[in-house]
Amino acid sequence: MPKTTATEASVESYIAALPDAQRRADCATLREMMERATGHPARMWGPTIVGFDRYAYTYDSGHSGEMCITGFSSRKPDLSIYLAPDAPGQAALLAKLGKHKMGKSCLSVRRLTDVDLDVLRQLIADTVAETRRRHPSSASLPGAELRAE
Repeated sequence: MPKTTATEASVESYIAALPDAQRRADCATLREMMERATGHPARMWGPTIVGFDRYAYTYDSGHSGEMCITGFSSRKPDLSIYLAPDAPGQAALLAKLGKHKMGKSCLSVRRLTDVDLDVLRQLIADTVAETRRRHPSSASLPGAELRAE
C-alpha cells in the first residue's frame, strides 16, 4: 500500500507545528493559492504533504493509485512544491520564477520572497489544468464533489 495517501490528519496542526513563523506564513500562502487553483480544500497526504484535489493513475506496469493534483511540504531547508512534470510552458515560467531548484515534478524554494508569486500562481494553475487534461476520469473520483464553491 502506498504511504502517500489522503488522510484525516489536520492541515492546520501540521502548519502550526512548523517552528519558523516565516515558513508557517509561506505555507498559508501556498495553501490559499492551491485551494484557489483547484477549487478543493487542503488535505494531508501522508504525514507531510498538504495536497489538493486528486487524480487516479495507472502505470504501464499495471501499478495504480491516487495522488493529489498539486501540493506542498515543508522540508529542511526548502519548501517542496509539487507540479506536473513537463507541463506546457513550464520551462519558460521557471526561467522567470526566481531562485529555485526543479526536479522532475518537485519545485524547491527556500522562501516565497525568493520567487515571483504571480509566476508561481501560473505554474500551479498550469499544473492543475495539465493534470486534469492527462487524467480526465479523475473528475468522477469519489470525493470530487468536495469542490469548494
